[in-house]
Amino acid sequence: MPNARKIDEEQMLYTPTPLIAPGHTYASVTDKISSIALARRPPLGWFAGAALGFALTILLLASVAYLIAKGTGIWGINIPVAWAFGITNFVWWIGIGHAGTLISAILLLLRQKWRTSINRFAEAMTLFAVACAGLYPLIHLGRPWLAYWLAPYPNSMAIWPNFRSPLVWDVFAVSTYATVSLLFWFIGLIPDLATLRDRSRSRAGRIIYGMLAMGWRGSAIHWQRYETATLLLAGLATPLVVSVHTVVSFDFAVSVLPGWHATIFPPYFVAGAIYSGFAMVMTIAIPLRKFYGLEDFITMRHLRNMAKVMLATGLIVGYGYLTEAFMAVYSGNKYERFMVVNRLFGPYAPAYWALLISNIIIPQALWFRRVRNSVPALFALSLVINVGMWLERFVIIVLSLHRDFLPSSWGMFRPTFWDWSTYLGSIGLFVALLFLFIRFLPMISIFEIRTILPKAGATEVEGERSPSWRPETEGRPSTA
Repeated sequence: MPNARKIDEEQMLYTPTPLIAPGHTYASVTDKISSIALARRPPLGWFAGAALGFALTILLLASVAYLIAKGTGIWGINIPVAWAFGITNFVWWIGIGHAGTLISAILLLLRQKWRTSINRFAEAMTLFAVACAGLYPLIHLGRPWLAYWLAPYPNSMAIWPNFRSPLVWDVFAVSTYATVSLLFWFIGLIPDLATLRDRSRSRAGRIIYGMLAMGWRGSAIHWQRYETATLLLAGLATPLVVSVHTVVSFDFAVSVLPGWHATIFPPYFVAGAIYSGFAMVMTIAIPLRKFYGLEDFITMRHLRNMAKVMLATGLIVGYGYLTEAFMAVYSGNKYERFMVVNRLFGPYAPAYWALLISNIIIPQALWFRRVRNSVPALFALSLVINVGMWLERFVIIVLSLHRDFLPSSWGMFRPTFWDWSTYLGSIGLFVALLFLFIRFLPMISIFEIRTILPKAGATEVEGERSPSWRPETEGRPSTA
């Protein structure tokens, strides 16, 4: 009997979990997902989370208002650490936004069916993270009311931006990324907005969802145009996944400062962005499936696949750390060598060691199948990785600046209350936008979930191609 039980357990471990729990129909999928957005009253937990998010958003508004009134001197930045929390948080938020585009665009082009349950809120996460990231360069200017000077347009004063400045590169990269991500997210929402329009019980809901649905009726020509637009935007968004964080890495790599001047930064930053992005998707997905009862749609298979992506990108990030240290020692450059010694044993050494433990050592637990099958363990690991990736950006920026070439200019950065309040406020803005999205829009794509139902002719074997189901194949087109 013990042997039989062991065999059964091994079969359960190796048997692929379906992408959606059995027993669902087109109607049950639509009812389950749309009922969350169309509920007359959200659950009490939603009010608690939204209240926390809006409270921290108010803290952000107060911090930014005080910053504009007093100037960036309220932060702990100084000479030589002129970049600190502001740019650290900017790079961290941009990295978090990468997983949404990766899940939406690249996995769509690769025909990975497991993306269907997580792509919608991952895309929303991308937009909210980019909104939080875009705030920091503006307030870091010192005179944010003159931010329009960064736009390359002719004016009466003949002022043009300095195109050799990485800050201008960020403006173009982030604005392009935000635009394409917004279009991709909105176009994917249109069929589901039509479903909410048809099912809404209030006149205001029918009007608002109807305007957003842009006259969608689910006809053959609508589906053809939808698929064409989706594929075109996926093709545009795919190189953006690589280019945006590459441009952000150029903020550092084009300088001559030890710890920044490295050719490995572009791929190293991109891998780190995907790493932190999937950690944030995991951080959001696990509570959502628990509190809204979405275990049927966000199954263990989705969590395991995300864990494998995190493990792979974490190994790439670890390889980047090793390469950076090796090249610093092997180059024979005494300044680069000192940079490594300063990180390991300098005044900020606890932050660097915490970074190594959070990003390299602890995530190695993902090699074990039992860890990948444990929801609490995955949630804890995602939180650890989020903290570790923030520490990575802090180490790269602050530790490289506080010890430059001249000992006479060395200094220490100590964050003030306003540094922390602005950072916590940006997290509150992200949480508030996320809770509003959950309340009024379908957090999971209704029509894409319906395409993977067995009745739709989709297979559960990952990677195998199968004909996509469309509503018109069952008679009269419908979005309900």
